[in-house]
Amino acid sequence: MRIDDDDAALVKACQRGDATAWETLVRRYQRLIYTIPRRIGLGDDDAAEVFQRVCVALLENLSKIEQPERIGAWLATTARRESWRQVRRIRPSESLDQDDEQSQAMQIPDTSLLPDELLERIERQHAVRRALEQLDDWCRTLLTLLFYRPDPPSYSDIANQFGIPEGSIGPTRARCLQKLRRVLEGSGA
Repeated sequence: MRIDDDDAALVKACQRGDATAWETLVRRYQRLIYTIPRRIGLGDDDAAEVFQRVCVALLENLSKIEQPERIGAWLATTARRESWRQVRRIRPSESLDQDDEQSQAMQIPDTSLLPDELLERIERQHAVRRALEQLDDWCRTLLTLLFYRPDPPSYSDIANQFGIPEGSIGPTRARCLQKLRRVLEGSGA
């Protein structure tokens, strides 16, 4: 088993001090960690601050990780907590002794901006991205064209681009999705 295929092995290698494993782990979860503060509404600089704090927290707690296979969930939870701490740092609450009730309500942080359902969706998207990276080039390219583009090309455009019959794209897409499903099921996602 390769280290970059398995979160538990990757975390254990990090615990042993493997710098390459640390770089792989950070690179693997960088997008997930950045997505959470951005969804809350933090800017690039604040999201970078959250990212740094999450990495420091991981480094400080690496030896205490009891379920290394769930490192993604640990990082997402830590990113969410650090994001809300950052919100409180940059938008400290003012005194609520104002007369205007509406002003008072506006100063209370809205914790519903990142519900658990959204966090789960972000984790699922991350799992799909990781699974997509494990597919062969043809399937990865086809699925990216069809599902990750804001304006996906038509089957005829794809057929012309790859020099294949237009009628073969649908069945090929189905086989690629089946491969993606197997990778996701194999990873427990």
